Formats: sequence, C-alpha cells, structure tokens
Amino acid sequence: MNEIINAMEERRSIRKFRSDMPSKDDIRLIIDAGLYAASGMGKQSSIVIAVTNKELRDKISKDNCKIGGWGEDFDPFYGAPVILIVLANKDIPTYVYDGSLMMGNLMNAAHSLGLGSIWIHRAKEEFEQDGYKKLLKDLGIEGNYEGIGHCAIGYIDGENPSKPSRNEGRVFWCE
Repeated sequence: MNEIINAMEERRSIRKFRSDMPSKDDIRLIIDAGLYAASGMGKQSSIVIAVTNKELRDKISKDNCKIGGWGEDFDPFYGAPVILIVLANKDIPTYVYDGSLMMGNLMNAAHSLGLGSIWIHRAKEEFEQDGYKKLLKDLGIEGNYEGIGHCAIGYIDGENPSKPSRNEGRVFWCE
C-alpha cells in the first residue's frame, strides 16, 4: 500500500504520552508539514505557535482544563510535552478549513516520525482571553487570529491503538 495512505490509516489519537521531549528537528519537520497544508486560494492563513516550554505548556493545560470544566488534576493534553497551537486569520473566508487542514498535516507528520498526537479543542476560547492576546503580541503576532486547535505531540506511552473499522454507509457514488 502507498506509504502516505498507510500512515493516514494507522494514525490514532493518543491519550497517554511519555514526558521525554521529541527532538527539535522532528518538531520542525512536523511544523513544516503543517505549513504545506492546502489552503483556500493559497492564502496560507494559518500559523503555528510551538510550545516546548514546560511552564507555559502547563499554564495552557490548566487554562484549557478550566474552559473544558474538568478538575485541576486533569491534563487535557495527556502528558504530551509539545503543544503546537494552530491559529488562523479570521479575515480569510476559509480560515477554519485552512487551520483544520494544517492540524491534519501536523498529526499525520507526527505519526510518520513515530510520534503520537491528538487534536485538543478550546484554542478559540483561550485566545479570546486577554492573557493569550498578550502572548500573541509578545510573540510579534499581529492580526485577527482565532485559535483552531492544539496538536499535542510526544512519544506514545504504550502501544499505538489498533485501527477500528470504519462506519458503513458513508460513501455515495454518482456514476
């Protein structure tokens, strides 16, 4: 089978990560794959904030947890040491789709490098808060950005889940 299609079929959302940090080279390769995601009219409206700083990662986790309504001891990133936050420019009509395609590329790239990933929501709500708007400003990011998602990445703690069967009745042919 084709290597890319095989990777897409094998990739699973991971909910238990080891604490050891992936190499910066691997993180860069994953980000580069995200930057090559298709985008409406080639506008490339999506950006990535790569969070490898543990203190910031833990703060984002706590804030995400509050937004999600979980207890303080829950980590919505499942211990992943790397959080790639995707935001997209709301002035571009296809921004949500562009950011979503980037998220897919990030997850597939992580899998291709032997890393696990999971898409975690609530980036939109985080980046509506003043503290996260300040983070964007501190990073020199200007524009009308909305959080699309967090791609939590790390080494899988355990085995990669097996691929489940696909639901029937989802393909319709017009021949």
